[in-house]
Amino acid sequence: MTTIASFNKFTSSLKETGYTMPALFIGHGSPMNGIEDTEFSRRWKSMAREIPTPAAVLVISAHWFTRGTKITAMDFPQTIHDFRGFPQQLFDVQYPAPGSRALALETQSLLHSANVELDHDWGLDHGTWTIIRHMYPEANIPVLQLSIDYTKGPQYHFELATQLHALRKKGVLIVGSGNMVHNLRMVAWDKMQQPEFGYDWALKINDQFKDLIANGNYQPLLNYESLGREAELAIPTPEHYLPLMYTLGAGGNDPVSFFNDKAVGGSLTMTSVKFG
Repeated sequence: MTTIASFNKFTSSLKETGYTMPALFIGHGSPMNGIEDTEFSRRWKSMAREIPTPAAVLVISAHWFTRGTKITAMDFPQTIHDFRGFPQQLFDVQYPAPGSRALALETQSLLHSANVELDHDWGLDHGTWTIIRHMYPEANIPVLQLSIDYTKGPQYHFELATQLHALRKKGVLIVGSGNMVHNLRMVAWDKMQQPEFGYDWALKINDQFKDLIANGNYQPLLNYESLGREAELAIPTPEHYLPLMYTLGAGGNDPVSFFNDKAVGGSLTMTSVKFG
């Protein structure tokens, strides 16, 4: 665990590194991925070994939906257990990564098109810590969360994210955490253990999303309602989809690749994206 004595290194402004960190969209799926050794959590671990060690991590999680935009600015964000009905082992997890007020202030200044509020009450919700604890288990890298303004649409979030690109040049790993296809009401709970089981509509729209991303054709993604019935089923509510807009916006024109590209329970996909 990081102590106050070692905190000074997280309080100064970040410098340009000479390289650009990747930007990721990660399908986080069930909170149980946070404590289980699954094919998805193993890939998160291997991803951390493949990319440069970040100076900090900035996560846009599906589970912090606010009016207006906020960023965590406390020294040590709490671990939030924002779920019910799971084993006690999951509630016992603590991920004591530091925050960084300096990075919060820098991000606030970069996002000039939004009035970003410094937040001292939230922390790291399960859209963040279930992933990041696998990637950086020593909890020695600052982790911040940027909230999603629920009053705004995909275009707004995409454009806001383009302003984050500069952070990638300073060693900040930007992570959008959600799921491209996320319809809990239609999950086939009896087929959760059936590998790669997906409804036809879920597989079809997931492939369409991937094609649009791979080709840099973002406008249909920003106007996903135009993509028909499959998109309506995939995105009954926008909170798990909007983190993708941040990855697309921060990703720029970097090469794109996909990982954890599998369906779960019929109406969920874990498909994840890497820029850079």
